[in-house]
Amino acid sequence: MGSLSIWHWIVVIAVVLLLFGRGKISDLMGDVAQGIKAFKKGMRDDDTAVDKPSDAVKSIDHNSASSTSSRTDVGSKAV
Repeated sequence: MGSLSIWHWIVVIAVVLLLFGRGKISDLMGDVAQGIKAFKKGMRDDDTAVDKPSDAVKSIDHNSASSTSSRTDVGSKAV
């Protein structure tokens, strides 16, 4: 009783084919395959985006004249 015989599997497969039909099952498998391909492509695109270094490096010039030296309220609580 614990295991299923070959006849049980044949009946289950027959019921599934009657309910869904061959066309729907093949369409479903095609959709699953397209989803897997899209997932792999997205993962590959993410890996190349991380590996590619940025060409434009932003830097801050600390030697430029700034208005912070003329401010008197730096570091105090302004009310």
